[in-house]
Amino acid sequence: QLQAFGGGLVQAGGSLRLSCVASGRTFSDFSTGWFRQAPGKEREFVATINWTGGTHYADSVNGRFTISRDNAKNTVNLQMNSLKPEDTAVYYCAADPDHLITTATHALWYDYWGQGTQVTVSS
Repeated sequence: QLQAFGGGLVQAGGSLRLSCVASGRTFSDFSTGWFRQAPGKEREFVATINWTGGTHYADSVNGRFTISRDNAKNTVNLQMNSLKPEDTAVYYCAADPDHLITTATHALWYDYWGQGTQVTVSS
């Protein structure tokens, strides 16, 4: 089971830190991804970190967002800086337990999903 939290309302240019906590599973064994879905839009890939620690970002967030894993706390974090109004969405964390692909950018690779946390960036 995954649980995402840390969303909120922030002004453009501000920062937020999202966290994803896993119960019953160890993140270091998985690829963990963050996705987001804005109203009226499809869910889109944001960032992923694989079991070796390799990371990959969507072009739209590269250089502004940082995904990291804290093995001691069994959490995966998404540090979001220089936020823009277009970053407004519900953010979901997801886990891919199968070591079939090192850079999982499509939602179909992920078997486990958290409930989502709302991020709203005001202009």
